[in-house]
Amino acid sequence: MTPPLDAPAAPPSHRVAAALDVAVKTFLVLLLVGLVLRPDLGNLEGKGATERAIAYPLLSFALPAWWWLRGRGRTDFPWIADLLISITCFSDLLGNRLDLYDTVRRFDDVVHLVNTGLLTAAFLMLTLPRRSTRGQHLERALAFGATAALAWELAEYAAFLATSQASDRYADTLGDMALGVVGSAGAALLVHRARDARPAAATQRRPAAQHEHIAV
Repeated sequence: MTPPLDAPAAPPSHRVAAALDVAVKTFLVLLLVGLVLRPDLGNLEGKGATERAIAYPLLSFALPAWWWLRGRGRTDFPWIADLLISITCFSDLLGNRLDLYDTVRRFDDVVHLVNTGLLTAAFLMLTLPRRSTRGQHLERALAFGATAALAWELAEYAAFLATSQASDRYADTLGDMALGVVGSAGAALLVHRARDARPAAATQRRPAAQHEHIAV
């Protein structure tokens, strides 16, 4: 998939996103190391700890790996999109580490709503041109969000639900998927609003000789 190439030069806010992204990734790695060394402290017994320890590093470092292999030198690194992806991995591990899933009512619902929205926002930033319409944002967000929500539920089942004795705790699968779709729609509206709010002149500053930039 070739990213759209119509974005202006990276604004100063990207430096803030870069610092936050590095910090989140650092804490994510620390949590993963702790999970490997002391799995009993992660509150992930019977919850697919091994699968998370494998999947989260792959997901959180996929975009940097892609940029290093294909975009480096011709595109600016999409720090904001990468930060959103990193947060989804970090928040789930942190929530389990603090035992929020079992002690805070509706925490699981909030995670499904927000994290699917964050992933959808990142996907839109990376794949959809900045001047796309609200309808185009919603269309792609719903396609991605519904697929991501379904994939998460299938991954949960494959990882631990099929053999777990606590399967009744996950009878709200359809609710989780619905929250994921709602979060995706909300992300589409927010991304479109943020892009539409930028001065039109900002999207026309780039001379033809400048490097290309990934849309954010």
